[in-house]
Amino acid sequence: MGTREDPGRLGSADAAVSELYAAHWAGMVRLAWLLVHDQGVAEEIAQDSFVALHRQWDRLADEGRAVGYLRRTVVNRARSALRHDKVVRRQHLADIAGGNALGSHAAPSAEEQALVTERHDRVLALLAALPDRQREVLTLRYYVDLDEAGIAAALGISRGAVKSHAHRGLLALRSATTDGSLR
Repeated sequence: MGTREDPGRLGSADAAVSELYAAHWAGMVRLAWLLVHDQGVAEEIAQDSFVALHRQWDRLADEGRAVGYLRRTVVNRARSALRHDKVVRRQHLADIAGGNALGSHAAPSAEEQALVTERHDRVLALLAALPDRQREVLTLRYYVDLDEAGIAAALGISRGAVKSHAHRGLLALRSATTDGSLR
């Protein structure tokens, strides 16, 4: 059996993922950037998520849920990248304490500086201080504009948990600001 069993199926995956890529690439990069705050890493996360979608295309029970799969993959890969960064930073601090520092951190790129205004810096700093789940829920709600059901699907949690995390996150953000107006 040297031929593919269903040659049209791979073509449909190629076409479908290409169409999704054209429609959702920028949004997936933006979502990743809001979670990891690094343009290059965000683009890599988004790209890897589309590759994973293509690999899993034949296993999708409902092809209409492909965008949700992408969002969930982006969030999961962002979590992994953040965990990796924590380990690297911890090692870097240990190296500095031990006198093994190799150099200083690079300055942020011009693209990153252009993306963020002073108010966004403040909001992003406040978001970064939140627990992971609250930050993810608020990012998906206010930056990706998902409803409770979409957030629940993207994070693999119940709608009630989405409400709870959103409520706690907004309370924390409001208490961290003097005027309480982050809408």
